[in-house]
Amino acid sequence: MESKRYNAFSEELKRVFGCRVHRISIDAGLTCPNRDGALGTGGCIYCGGRGSGSFGIARGLSVAGQLEDGKEIMIRKYKAKKFIAYFQAYSNTYSPAERLKGFYDEALSVNDIAGLIVATRPDCLPPEILDLMEEYADKTYFWMELGLQSIYDRTLRFINRGHTFAVFTDAVKRCKERGIRVSAHVILGLPGESRDEMLASASVINDMEIEGIKLHLLHVMKDTALAGLYEKGGVRVMERDEYVELVCDYLERLRPEVFVQRMTGDGGRDHLIAPLWSLKKWEVLNAIDNELERRDSFQGKALTMKSNHLSNPKSLSPNFLAASGPQPVISFPSTSTSSPV
Repeated sequence: MESKRYNAFSEELKRVFGCRVHRISIDAGLTCPNRDGALGTGGCIYCGGRGSGSFGIARGLSVAGQLEDGKEIMIRKYKAKKFIAYFQAYSNTYSPAERLKGFYDEALSVNDIAGLIVATRPDCLPPEILDLMEEYADKTYFWMELGLQSIYDRTLRFINRGHTFAVFTDAVKRCKERGIRVSAHVILGLPGESRDEMLASASVINDMEIEGIKLHLLHVMKDTALAGLYEKGGVRVMERDEYVELVCDYLERLRPEVFVQRMTGDGGRDHLIAPLWSLKKWEVLNAIDNELERRDSFQGKALTMKSNHLSNPKSLSPNFLAASGPQPVISFPSTSTSSPV
């Protein structure tokens, strides 16, 4: 297989485990402070009653049952040998530590489960929960997935996120102090954000030394507040070619060391309103590969060009400099700590 022009997470898993590894999504029956009344009851505007991005999970089963069900599918479809338990639905650190420990231990007790990915909100990481996460980072292959979505507080308010960008930066800092690897979840195409503003978040990911990223296009799902806005013409979604170009621009600005864990989203055929082109996931991924090849480009290329510009001011065109966009000013202490594999 031809190598990718970006740092694909699937290749990282092959290097670590020596075989094909797939993630299996889990719904542990948890909730979110933006739904249970702690912050609000409606959730983020794009999130339906089943949790954002959690379609296809075998609900009604135990954690172990969901993993066994997922294993059968992944073995049959992809010839996978090992698996990562991906606690995806809702906020998977939003519960007492002992209850969470039971879920995580149950997942790791299943044969051929090689590690954990825990998705959560940055405001759901009190010290006792981070203590627990640190334990798993020390003893298994572990990633913390934090929902960033946007670096702009005005956008976070519009999507009813319930926290600020500063909360995210603080959460990343505290994870890194404990050696917990972090993947940031970013949504491209959020209302009110320009192309340059969306691309600026790549610089933030770089500056904060975040180890992984999941890029997700804005989906309009049934039974969400976003669906009401969309039906009234208050929100537009990107066309496929527009999204493909944006992802390639984003990858060019991203440090080569950052693992790309996702570049598009799975909306669920029965629940997706728009964009319908996103249902053809492999066509989207192939289009991204083809666009990078057409450009003769790769992850981090713009950073290489920028580095050359420092020693040769004429090495970058005015068009490139204009396309770099506004960069938010953040204060974040650098640390080289990373979690053991």
